[in-house]
Amino acid sequence: MTVAVRSPRRKKVAKPDPAVLLTWYDRHARVLPWRARGGERPDPYRVWLSEIMLQQTTVKAVAPYFARFISRWPTVEALAAANLDDVLRAWAGLGYYARARNLHACAKVVAEQHDGKFPGNIDALRSLPGIGDYTAAAIASIAFDAPAVPVDGNVERVVSRLFAVEQELPAAKAAIKQLAASLLPVRRSGDFAQALMDLGATLCSPKRPICALCPWNADCLAYARGDQETFPRKAPKREGNLRRGAAFVIVRADGYVLLRQRPEKGLLGRMTEVPGSDWTPEFKESEATRSAPKLRSKMRWRRRPGVVRHVFTHFPLELFVFVGQVPRKTVAPKDERWVKLADLPGEALPSVMRKVIAHALER
Repeated sequence: MTVAVRSPRRKKVAKPDPAVLLTWYDRHARVLPWRARGGERPDPYRVWLSEIMLQQTTVKAVAPYFARFISRWPTVEALAAANLDDVLRAWAGLGYYARARNLHACAKVVAEQHDGKFPGNIDALRSLPGIGDYTAAAIASIAFDAPAVPVDGNVERVVSRLFAVEQELPAAKAAIKQLAASLLPVRRSGDFAQALMDLGATLCSPKRPICALCPWNADCLAYARGDQETFPRKAPKREGNLRRGAAFVIVRADGYVLLRQRPEKGLLGRMTEVPGSDWTPEFKESEATRSAPKLRSKMRWRRRPGVVRHVFTHFPLELFVFVGQVPRKTVAPKDERWVKLADLPGEALPSVMRKVIAHALER
């Protein structure tokens, strides 16, 4: 595969030496709750769990969730035996909820078909639910020291700068993977993978990279040119059409709120929500109350000022929030239920629904 690389005019650079990066990693490796320390063997369960959680999520956000999962389900067999709704509740707020459903499905496959042991083979790992090319390579290299280089956003940035890859992402992904693989050392594949990740997360940051401290600065084409912050090249991002909808927060006089479960498949599958309308670009606020839940008690809706905004991967969303109050003995409609306001933190409410409830109850 041909990679678009522009050489610097004045200064020649050598191919980066993986041994130099490993020496840097030995001194500066991040201490992470899922990472094995010196002399310890990596736990494939912890590696897998952390890699699933870290997909499109920051280390800071993941750390408390990882700690709770490990405390509650310390082994893959324990997670496999858990109720999916309990897993979704524990995941609530972390986002990208298909990951939680796949996490549980994968745990069941590993427990039932692999005797509770993750396979070390990349192809076998890739066949498990929720594990794609990157995650398979990460588990194989970090947990089993297999010769593979997992390429996440941090690694893409490091490699695109090292080789001054002019091709834009996402088209450049294949070329960057090939270049990353060319750097793989004969030994310590797992440490090398984590070293690349750490380099991108600490020194080779998206903005204002600390190039003076980088162990590879003498071998970096972009640094030699002085345009390192322009990498990786990215094609203009297409934003999906704005969708709108209505959300109805119904509070019972004794301090309960009405909730329901979303359909099993699709966006936010099996997560908990307040009743609401469909989310569409054609939504009309004037027709919002037609989607309100039907209760026996008479309802007078109060529209909260403003909207709740949330951005999903493929589209931005605006929700109009309506609040209503009903007597103590009001019966919940079919497939809906009353939940104490005090118990809401333990529900599988995605971030957008937590925003809705907070907006509705804001004084």
